Amino acid sequence: MSTNEKFLKIKAFAFDVDGVLTDGGILADLNGELYRVFDSKDGMAIRMAVMKGFHMAIITGGRSESIRKRFESCGIKTEDVYLGSRAKMEDFEDFCKRHNVSPEEVMYFGDDLPDIPVMQACGCGVCPSDAVDEVKAIADHISTKPGGKGCAREILQAVMESQGLWHLDVYEYKRHF
Repeated sequence: MSTNEKFLKIKAFAFDVDGVLTDGGILADLNGELYRVFDSKDGMAIRMAVMKGFHMAIITGGRSESIRKRFESCGIKTEDVYLGSRAKMEDFEDFCKRHNVSPEEVMYFGDDLPDIPVMQACGCGVCPSDAVDEVKAIADHISTKPGGKGCAREILQAVMESQGLWHLDVYEYKRHF
C-alpha cells in the first residue's frame, strides 16, 4: 500500500513528545522541573486536525504536567494525554478502544526504541528525520524535518491535504481556540 493510500485511511493521530514534538533537549531547574520547547507550527497543525475531527493522543514517557497543559491548549482532551507511559502499546490500545478506531486508522509519530511496538501496530508509523536508526528502519514514512522542527506539521498537513481537509476557516478557529 502506498503512503498516500495509508494517508487516506487515517482517522486519528498519536504522538510521542520528546524527539518528535520537541528536539529532544530538556532543561532542568534546581527544583527538578523539566522544560521543553515546542514548535508553534506543529501546534497549529494539531489544532487544524482537532478542528477537522481527527482523534488525537499524546503517549509519552515524560511526566510533566506542562506537557498536558501544552496539548490541552491545542485541543487534545485531557484523557488522551498519557504521561509517564512505559508500556506505550497499552496506552495506544486504550486510545483506540475509547475512540472506536482500529489501529490501522491511526498514524503514530515516534523517534526512539519505546515507540517501535506502536509504530508496528498502527496504520502508518512516522518518524522525524533524526530518529534513531532502528525506528527509521520500520517507519512507513520519514519526515524531511527533525523532531521539534516542524516534522508533525509536515506530515499532518500532507495527510489533511490528501483528504481535502487542509484549509482554515478563521471563524471556526476562533470558536475552537
